[in-house]
Amino acid sequence: MTRRYIDCREFPDSQCSVAISADSESELMEVAVQHAVSVHQHNDTPELRQQLSQLIKEGVPSEYAGSPPRAADVRGGQQRPQA
Repeated sequence: MTRRYIDCREFPDSQCSVAISADSESELMEVAVQHAVSVHQHNDTPELRQQLSQLIKEGVPSEYAGSPPRAADVRGGQQRPQA
């Protein structure tokens, strides 16, 4: 069974660092809806669930959203702030 995930960090305007993963799409959907409602103040509607279903990806979220940082930008396992 392939894990699935939704990663808030992949959205440019999001200040959220949460990545949610689960073995089943239904389990992932329930947790993602709870997160969207409680943290991002969305309403639990069929439209929200449809939007979330389009964001589900197979696999596991990356340690870093988007592309991984260059080795020169990482020190001690943490990404250095951009100047």
